[in-house]
Amino acid sequence: MSTTTVDSKKRIVLPKGRPGDVFEIQQQAEGRFLLIRLEKPERAERMSKKACMEAMRKSPLRPTMRWEKLRELTREP
Repeated sequence: MSTTTVDSKKRIVLPKGRPGDVFEIQQQAEGRFLLIRLEKPERAERMSKKACMEAMRKSPLRPTMRWEKLRELTREP
C-alpha cells in the first residue's frame, strides 16, 4: 500500500494516473474515499466537407424571407 500527501491546492498525485484522467469521487465513510476512473467517450468521426454542406443546405433554420421584406415589416413608417 502506498501513501501520498495532499498539497496546498488540494491535489494528490496518483501513481498510475495520466494527465486528463477523470475520476468520480465517492465518500464511503468519514475519511474514506473511493476514486473511480471514468472512461473517455470515443470521439465521433468528423463530417466531410460535402456532408457538412449538404446538412446546411437541408437545415430548416434557413430564412425564407428577403431582407427587404423583413425591413418593410419591422420598421416604423
